[in-house]
Amino acid sequence: MRIVLLYAPPWKIARIGDPIYPPEEGPPDNVDPAAVTEGDFIQAPYGLLSLAAQAMRSGLSVRTVNVSNFPWPNIENLIRRLNADLFGLSCMTENRRGVAMLAQLIRNIHPETHIVVGGPHVTALPIETLQHVPAIDTVVIGEGEQTFLDIVRCLQENKPVQGICGTAWRSFNGCELSPPREQIEDLDTLAPPINYFNLHTILTSRGCPMQCTFCSSRMMWGRQVRFHSAEYVLDMLETAVNQQGQRILSIKDDTFTANKSRALAICEGIRKRRLEFIWSCDTRADYLDDALLFEMRQSGCTRISMGVESASTDILKNINKRLSLERLFDVTQAAKKYGIQTRYYMMAGNRGETLETFHQSLDFINRAKPNQFVFSQLHLYPGTEEFDIFMRHGLVSPEIYFTRNFFCLTCFAGDKDDEKRVRKSLSTISGVQNCWEYGVADYRAALTRMPETHSLHVDLCRAYLREGNTNAAERHLHRAVELGFFLPGLVHNLYACIAAARRDFDGSRFHLDEALAIHPHQVVIENSERLESWLDSSNTQDCSPLKLAPGDGFESTFIGRQPECPDSVYRD
Repeated sequence: MRIVLLYAPPWKIARIGDPIYPPEEGPPDNVDPAAVTEGDFIQAPYGLLSLAAQAMRSGLSVRTVNVSNFPWPNIENLIRRLNADLFGLSCMTENRRGVAMLAQLIRNIHPETHIVVGGPHVTALPIETLQHVPAIDTVVIGEGEQTFLDIVRCLQENKPVQGICGTAWRSFNGCELSPPREQIEDLDTLAPPINYFNLHTILTSRGCPMQCTFCSSRMMWGRQVRFHSAEYVLDMLETAVNQQGQRILSIKDDTFTANKSRALAICEGIRKRRLEFIWSCDTRADYLDDALLFEMRQSGCTRISMGVESASTDILKNINKRLSLERLFDVTQAAKKYGIQTRYYMMAGNRGETLETFHQSLDFINRAKPNQFVFSQLHLYPGTEEFDIFMRHGLVSPEIYFTRNFFCLTCFAGDKDDEKRVRKSLSTISGVQNCWEYGVADYRAALTRMPETHSLHVDLCRAYLREGNTNAAERHLHRAVELGFFLPGLVHNLYACIAAARRDFDGSRFHLDEALAIHPHQVVIENSERLESWLDSSNTQDCSPLKLAPGDGFESTFIGRQPECPDSVYRD
């Protein structure tokens, strides 16, 4: 039994130098062709990797390939070389068109193979997907691990792939829907993807305790939040750190701290097992407090991202966002006590949005001062309550996802008189925005609470560098190393910054070369280029200062590594 799992691009991507494909096959007219070929979008869904892990544990032959940013001619060549009894594709709303085109390509080249598609988009529209994409044989609905293995068994035993719980399928009678499959009660019975793939992202739970109208989490994972045990999570982390060599990890649960006692047990277990890495998580202010934030920072957490959406209580009520703004403010200030970066996820255009409510959000951000915030506009996803509301008013229907080529279905559900002004304001703050930065005094105060935390000494080193105090910066960098700071490439980068500030350019080049040899972190690459450009110019003669970047943000340099992120392994 040969299985190929694929993560498709959003449309047909042209090779560099070739003309882009027309809108019916390529990017929509209003979308930059390069806008969705990098960043978070091209990271393979964790669910696809989990399907692969379950099949591999069962001894099956599985090849998992992320082609989300591959040029279409390269994908055509790849599909010709791949032969399988089953092809599985993961479908989000954003790549629904690419999935349809890829399924048809597979059908044309391998007419006898079985094509299965899963993911949130087809979970919401299973019958419609089969009706509009004739190349697809079976749709997996919701949580897919057990369903996928049942499909595999049917194919192995030469049985019809029909009537399996949690699927929609094609029959002589048309497209049919089977009964739903029960949720997996014990998530610890699943094979962890980290055992088979080198990942920098993990999931430790499924579902969210809230019911926001714009979110499809409940459709995918059910009404209850289910958790991996703390020991299971710690085993995953130990594999990632000690076997895979990961030092920066993202926990991408909807709400990582929804179970406080479990979160505390994970933090304590990280320290007991002496796992050296830094990590981030997504969560809500409702499930954070001072004691938990302290334990999180002690165990390596350096950033938390929180869904806020709006600072208008009316809008929060409209979207069923049960959030206390006072609690959010207090949690943001508590995080600052421990030097934890905070990021707010905001939305614009929800029902009830006006220019006034939009400014209420901006005013709250300016008052609470998270480190970063990022605004997105309201996107309608099938399977959400928000989509159902729009559909009841006759504004949308499922057909729109099959007849139009938009990337995301972006809407403005607020006051139409204010729409242009809100959108104009949004255009000036696109992408991640920096709001507030820790200073020397802030980090010194945090160190009084946890003086042996090496990453805080690194943070303080950077803060001193921004103030031009190289002696203090060097002193705290030395202390971080003494305490066992485990990212030597970034240590060398900071030494390079200190040397450059002292006009020791040979020393700066030496440390940057050492950093590049260890890990090509983006900030190191940029600093190396900046140094060489500065030395090649007249700056050395006119004494204009060389400033290198001491920060690393949180993310590690993008490394194309299959299958989590695409690389060139399968390209021509």
